[in-house]
Parts: sequence; structure tokens; C-alpha cells
Amino acid sequence: MTISIHGLAVSRGVAIGRAVLVASSPMDVAHYFIQPHEVPEEIERLRTGRNAVIDELYRLQESITHMGPKEAPHELCALLDVHLMLLQDVELISGVKGWIVDRLYNAEWALTTQLEVICRQFDEMEDAYFRERKADMEQIVERVLRAMRGVASPIVVPTARSGRRQSQQDLLLGDTVDVPLVLVAQDLSPADMLHFKQSVFAGFVTDVGGKTSHTAIVARSMDIPAVVGARTCSQLVRQDDWIIVDGDAGVVIIDPSPIILAEYGFKKRQLELERGRLSRLRHTPAVTLDGEKVQLLANIEMPEDAQSALQAGALGVGLFRSEFLFMGRRGQLPDEEEQFQAYKRAVEGMQGLPVTIRTVDVGADKPLDHGTHEAAHLNPALGLRAIRWSLADPAMFLTQLRAILRAAAFGQVHLLVPMLAHASEIHQTLGHIAQARATLDKRGQAYGAVQIGAMIEIPAAALTLKLFLKHFDFLSIGTNDLIQYTLAIDRADESVAHLYDPLHPAVLQLVAATIAECRSQGKGVSVCGEMAGDVGLTRLLLGMGLRSFSMHPAQILAVKQEVLRADTTRLAPWAQGVLQAENPALAMAAR
Repeated sequence: MTISIHGLAVSRGVAIGRAVLVASSPMDVAHYFIQPHEVPEEIERLRTGRNAVIDELYRLQESITHMGPKEAPHELCALLDVHLMLLQDVELISGVKGWIVDRLYNAEWALTTQLEVICRQFDEMEDAYFRERKADMEQIVERVLRAMRGVASPIVVPTARSGRRQSQQDLLLGDTVDVPLVLVAQDLSPADMLHFKQSVFAGFVTDVGGKTSHTAIVARSMDIPAVVGARTCSQLVRQDDWIIVDGDAGVVIIDPSPIILAEYGFKKRQLELERGRLSRLRHTPAVTLDGEKVQLLANIEMPEDAQSALQAGALGVGLFRSEFLFMGRRGQLPDEEEQFQAYKRAVEGMQGLPVTIRTVDVGADKPLDHGTHEAAHLNPALGLRAIRWSLADPAMFLTQLRAILRAAAFGQVHLLVPMLAHASEIHQTLGHIAQARATLDKRGQAYGAVQIGAMIEIPAAALTLKLFLKHFDFLSIGTNDLIQYTLAIDRADESVAHLYDPLHPAVLQLVAATIAECRSQGKGVSVCGEMAGDVGLTRLLLGMGLRSFSMHPAQILAVKQEVLRADTTRLAPWAQGVLQAENPALAMAAR
């Protein structure tokens, strides 16, 4: 039966393929693709984990034989026999190996995937006793996962639990990675997304998330269709279900009919043709009809993204999110040399074009698995994040600053500081930069000159621009956080996503005032948030006087098309009218 689920459209396009369900697990199972030569190693890890649990259960059985019937009832021995039988089940073993060999899943991912397949078979059994064995299977898989991780676990006495709802259709297994795959998960962290960045996924869906959550941002950088905030999608989708992701409408269609498949197949081909037409603009200068030159820059997450930035025709990198170098490191943060090499690769990869490196911005929806500041907070978006994090850990901050300064010896580098709000933070930051230079001088290591900029993403910063322009060479407006903090909206929370409004009068006035003040003082200003890549807002920002946009490489050509069609002499008075309107969205629509 076809099911349609509505969520939030966060990355345009259409994806059609088999569902790959990333099951949530109490053990926080890692999901990543392995290389073909790693298959034997993964199978061996699986075998070692399973054998460890079998040995553990045999030891328990042996200890039970010395207990009385009250301490160890006969039923316990019988249930342990069931667990031992399930651990040696041919379908479990061969199924897990199949996911590893055919799909190149890591061992833990393969094990939880096969668990879902088997549990669904249990659900469909008519005999209540056999249906309840699903709980036993879940428990033994949990034990194997613990053994593979090397985590000691107490013996859990198997208990009977009722199963999930019965499945509605048979699973179609056996496809290889040549079949388009769509990732479905309850949630994905930015670090998870990076694992999938070079993957075979044609699209993805998550139950939670907002339009400007960093999961959504990375999806756009991957240029694949995505829908977030789809609520119960991961509960309704099953492994290998056919699924359609409509990234334009924010719709997910499960088990589509042949007619729906045909319609979306046509739409997908049309979108590919449009993308081909836009590609012809790659080498066309971004100049408006009235001769205004516009700088279109790229946002990147990793050094290797420099290539896609150049291919999209970017005139530089307006935002290198350095925090992605720090994520998923299990407490081992990159040292100075590793960071230097990464920044150097990005700088050299841009072939002489400028690269703006933002100092680490973690916290809120971008946590590190690093224990230093891992305490839970009631509201992490208002807690220790971005520059606050860096200033709280001077050693880490100075290490990054030295690496950035050293990379500047190999090309144009701009250093960008996030989330500044106080004069004291500005002075501390500039002091640390001076200290990093002094250390490099003492070592005799080469480094380059950098322009230093600040992000305007807190209303307090937007309201004290003269202070910022006194100390910085340029400003970059981070509209994602500026909207979040101006409107008191958690941008990762789908329950309030409808209130996240880039066209709110307060947001527009802060953006316009920042652009105007920078232009009046001859300082550079750009927008690096998601507003920069929204073609529906390109003309409004041009009318405000913005001449530097930084966005995901995949959005550059569409924005360039809008720039080429624009006349800023006509847009300026119109933009002023939108700024003064009670409802800017209506004022734009009436144009």
C-alpha cells in the first residue's frame, strides 16, 4: 500500500530507490561503508563477537547447574538454549554476511539490519510463542554488539515481549549497491552525514530536523534530495522498500504505485535537464544587467570540497566549516599538523582564490564526541558553543589559529570568528591571534597575512556594528543563527519549524542594516547562511546592496541565473518597500 508522508524540503530534487533503514540502537551503532578489501576483517570481527557471547552463555549454563531450582528455574536454562540456538542460526549468520559482502556495510550496521529483517519475520508468524522470540533475538544481537565493542554487559535474563505490528508486504532482498539507495533514519548528526558524503545514496529522510539544521545543510552540500522532520517515517519504512524522496515538495512516498513511479521518473528527468542548462553558466561572470559585479562564493565542509566549488564556478570559499575536521574523532582532536595540512589542501585546491576559514563552531546541533565540554545543557544553542567554546579551551584554540596562519603562507586566507557578541570576546580573540603569531615567530615557522572577520549571527552583534567594524576587516552574516536567535526558534526542532522565517521584518532589518553599515565604511560584507543560496531571496538581497553571497556549490549556478537577470537600480527601491512592509512575504509576492 502506498503511503505518503510530509516533512520539510531541505535539498531539492527527486530520489527514487530502495530504502536503507538506519535503525536506532541502545548501543549507538556506527553506520559506514567499508572498502572491499575490508570485508574479511569485518566478518572476522562479527565472528569474534558472536563466539564471545556463545562462550559467555555456556559459562552461565555451567554455573546454573550448581544452583538450586529456586535460584535457577528450568525455564532459564531453556531460554539460554534458545539464545544459543539463535546465535548459531544460519539465516542470521548468512544474512549479516550478505549485507557486509553485497552492500559493504560495516559489521555492526549489517547485524542490526539483519535483525530488522528477522524480527519482521517473527512478527508475521501466527504462533504467539514464535512471535515472542523476536525479543530474544533483539537481546542476543545487543549482546553481540556489546562484545564487538568490548563493553562488558551483565547477563540479561530473556523475557517474552509482544512483537511489533505485522508487516504489510514481503521484503525484497538481494539487491546490490548498483540499485539506487535512499537513507532513512530517525536522525543523523553532521558527522554521520560526512561518513555518507562519498556514498551511493541517492537521497535521505530523517524523522527530525529543521530546514537549517546542520544535517540539512550538509545534505545540500552533497547535492542530493532530502526531507527532514518526517516524524514517523523511519517506523513506517522497511528495509529495501521502494521509496521516493521529493526534495522540492518535502514529500516521502513509500511503496509507490507504477503510475506514481512513472510520474516521478519524468519529473526527475526534467530536473536533470534543467541542471544541464544551468551548467552552461559555469564560466559566465556574475554581473547584473546594470553592470554590478557579484561575488559568488562556496561553503565547504572538508578540503576535498574545494574541487566541487571550482567546478561550480565559485570565486572562492566564503565559509570553510572547520568543525567537521573535529567531529567523530572519539576524543582524539586533530593536532596542529593535521589541521595545517587540511587547510593547506583547501587553499591549494582553490588555485589562488580566497579561502575563508571559520574557527571551530561546535555545540547545539554540532556536538563533538569529546569529553571536555560534553555536559548536558538545557539549551545548548545558548550555551558553550562557537567562540565561547574556543575561548574556554585556549590550547585547542591556539592550535587551530597557528594551523590557519601557517596555511595562509600558501594562498589567500581569511580568518572568520563565529558567534561574537561582547567587546571582551573580541579583545580576547585578537589577543589569541597575536599570541599564535608570536609562537610561530619564536619557532621560526612561516605563516601568511590574513584578513580577520567576524560573523554577525547574534542580534547583539548586529546592533553594535560600529564596535565590530572598528576591529575587523570584514563581516559575514550568518543568517541561520541570526534568524534563530532573533525569533527564539530552535532551528533543529521541526515542531517550531513553521515559525522559522527569514522574511520576518526584524530579521530583514538586521540584515539590511549590517549591509548598509559595511558599505558606508568600505568594509567587505557577505551572507554565508542559507538565505544566500535561496533563489527566492537573491533579488531582495541584491536590492539591499549585497554583492557577496556564499552558499553550497550546488546552489551557485541557480543563484547566478538570478543575478544575470537582475537590475539593481530597479531592485533597490523595491527592496526598501519590502523592508517597510508589515508582511514582507506578501510585498515580495505582489511584485
